[in-house]
Amino acid sequence: MIQLLHIELFKIFKRPRTYISFGIVTAITFVIQLAMLTDGKGFVNFALSGVNEQFDIQGNILNGYLIAYIILQSLLIHIPLLVALVAGDALAGEANAGTLRLLLTKPIARYKLVLMKFTGAFIYTVLLIVWLAVVALFLSLLLFGKGDMINLKSEAFVMILQDDVMWRYALAFAFAVLAMTTIASMSLLLSAFADNSIGPIIATMGIVVVLTILSNLELPLFTIIKPYLFTTHMIAWKGFFDAPIPYYAIGRSALVLVIYTIGFLAATVWYFNKKDIKS
Repeated sequence: MIQLLHIELFKIFKRPRTYISFGIVTAITFVIQLAMLTDGKGFVNFALSGVNEQFDIQGNILNGYLIAYIILQSLLIHIPLLVALVAGDALAGEANAGTLRLLLTKPIARYKLVLMKFTGAFIYTVLLIVWLAVVALFLSLLLFGKGDMINLKSEAFVMILQDDVMWRYALAFAFAVLAMTTIASMSLLLSAFADNSIGPIIATMGIVVVLTILSNLELPLFTIIKPYLFTTHMIAWKGFFDAPIPYYAIGRSALVLVIYTIGFLAATVWYFNKKDIKS
């Protein structure tokens, strides 16, 4: 199993599309950071225009913590596509290359093959989020410095002291890994149905886009189904920047994502065990 995982990781990281994902994350992050370096003070003054009339806010407001939060809000809704580039190709890519039959002639159970593919996609997801943390948080701290973080919300703003921020980011990135793992498991399931990777990748993004729209629509019908959509719970990482932190709500969202991940993975194993690879 370990040897197969090494082979799978070799396959993942020898493909150019794998590094395209890291390049896209880097490019978008640099663009946002450059924009904030150029006109960030104007953006902050506009965002705090109503607040400054009631409070006297001093210090380095345009700091790396705030920039990282803005980058996360912009990127985490697009990263599912980058995850799908690898997870959607896991099984469908083998079928398209004609290596799936050869792979299944090896003395390994099909469920172990699925778990190995999932583990490879999970490791890729973790590395992608870690890279996001490096360029979005640590590089922003290097460029903009440290300071107390202001979390601007539609109905209020939250001031988080500088010494109280870093652990919140650690938990937020950990939650992002969980959310993207759910996407990876769904994309792997779709990959089991296809014979080329284009279908699962497009289908993954289509599902995410549609469910995200349903999660954001404030209509009575959709309000009923919102708690059951995994996209509703993928943004629970924002709760780590509230005061007080809604641990119960975040934990409930984490549980929903875990259930979805296990469900997608179980469905993949069930279908792949029944799949006819001779046709």
